[in-house]
Amino acid sequence: MDGPAVVAAHAALQQVLSRFPKGASTACEFSARSLEVVVGQEAGLYFVRIDRRPERCGWAPGVSLEFDWFELYAVSSDGRVLGRHPYMP
Repeated sequence: MDGPAVVAAHAALQQVLSRFPKGASTACEFSARSLEVVVGQEAGLYFVRIDRRPERCGWAPGVSLEFDWFELYAVSSDGRVLGRHPYMP
């Protein structure tokens, strides 16, 4: 990944982590370890999709904590989050 893609991924990841319950911050399921980040670029913007991967925290493969949980962000190359499409609008 190029530098701006890493900055965009980090900005989106911070947004997701800030939405997790504060009391659960020590649980693996509510940490960056349980998240998968996919970055794409189109028309000068980065689109960052973040998926939960509970199997990274010891859950059985294929387990989902929510039905098709994901977050999708539009992020500028300097790391400004321009828009968010939540998994449950």
